[in-house]
Amino acid sequence: MLIVSYDFSSDRMRSKFSRYLEKYGYRMQYSVFIIKDSERVLQNILTEIDLTYKKKFTGADSVVIFHICEGCKKKIVKYGYAERDESDLIFIS
Repeated sequence: MLIVSYDFSSDRMRSKFSRYLEKYGYRMQYSVFIIKDSERVLQNILTEIDLTYKKKFTGADSVVIFHICEGCKKKIVKYGYAERDESDLIFIS
């Protein structure tokens, strides 16, 4: 699993980056996405950051990518909405 956290001073750049990340994962919190771990996806994201966003960074902008291994996933503690964000839903009609 990858956790991507970002903060951009530009609303436009922040919105564009969040729309980009939605292709690969889902929003856990406002500026935090959970993305399925894949070397190809990670390389795509890193390339996009380097080619599109990095050159526009101000001193206040940042992107942090955490690679969470399978063993560490068991150590994550979640409360509130985050407790249910990965659970499967069953619909009965």
